[in-house]
Amino acid sequence: GIHGCLVRVSGRRPYSPFVRCSMKIKGSVIAVTGGASGLGQAAVERLVSLGAKAAIWDMNEEKGQALEKKLGASVKFFKVDVTSDESIEAAISGTMESLGDIRGLINCAGIGAPSKVLSRKGKPHKMNIFGFVIKVNLLGTFNVLRLVTREMAKNEPKNGERGVIINTASVAAYEGQIGQASYSASKGGVVSM
Repeated sequence: GIHGCLVRVSGRRPYSPFVRCSMKIKGSVIAVTGGASGLGQAAVERLVSLGAKAAIWDMNEEKGQALEKKLGASVKFFKVDVTSDESIEAAISGTMESLGDIRGLINCAGIGAPSKVLSRKGKPHKMNIFGFVIKVNLLGTFNVLRLVTREMAKNEPKNGERGVIINTASVAAYEGQIGQASYSASKGGVVSM
């Protein structure tokens, strides 16, 4: 397995934008939000190929269960709403009971709701849509991060580390796109964390 990695960390400029971590992937339990599709699914598949145990935390039961079945016993699916403390707590407990202590978290859960600030018909962007994207992408990321961090803090250190957390964002965080105000704002917030 991989014994070291190079991770880009926002806010470490003007020095090195990278920090070295020594986390051993093989045998580690890593939770992946949004793990049933897209970037999250790719992360789950790669982690399993490196010998990790992966917890898929996603809302899509059909895709999550299919991926669990495809990848085998080292993968468990949990239906998780990243905006719900109860849902996250249940996934944390289930993951620890079935796979072991959580040593890694990759936050990939996210949604997009394309809408221009002002439509061609002169209608303003709906605030409930903007707020929902912020709730899932930004607040949801922080919600999972804070609850998993509590559990990681209890882990016995390995090579000086109790765990690793990766929050995914998007180039949209730096350069907003037409019709993606809520998505860009949410990812900008993730980068700032």
